[in-house]
Amino acid sequence: MEKLKNRWEITRPWQLLFPFLGALLVLLSAYLISRRLLHLVGLNNSSWEWPFTLTLCLIGFFIGIRFFLWCFKKLEHKWVVDQKWEMIAIFIVFAITGSISAKLAAPILDFIGLDSENSSGWVYWPLRILLVLPIYQVLLVVFGWLFGQFRFFWAFEKKMLIRMGLGFIFK
Repeated sequence: MEKLKNRWEITRPWQLLFPFLGALLVLLSAYLISRRLLHLVGLNNSSWEWPFTLTLCLIGFFIGIRFFLWCFKKLEHKWVVDQKWEMIAIFIVFAITGSISAKLAAPILDFIGLDSENSSGWVYWPLRILLVLPIYQVLLVVFGWLFGQFRFFWAFEKKMLIRMGLGFIFK
């Protein structure tokens, strides 16, 4: 446990939540991907269902952890944070925000009367993608605040909007 605390610069017990939550989310992602693959290869409801799922889940978990550790190394000098555990919180915020904004776009389009069944794909998907962008911008700051990373995400948001040519919003 000391090695974990030292590696992620954890000084308070509540900060341990982030490495464990991050690992749990990687495990959940690996499980969901393995279940999708299980259905693709037609092994559901067979004797191979759980061995296949557990094996792929563990492989996916270790690949996911290695990938995120590699990402942390690449971004460690680019993102200015006080302690390394904050990088985990930032990755969690990006993951939650992206997933929720993509999920929220469909019900909003349904509410205004557009869905994939009664609209052309050429209209529905561009509108859905365009709708995801503002939802994502708002949720990024909200979840950043909830995870104690408001300063990082506010600066990130300003930089992103300036690059998109919307910097006049902050003047």
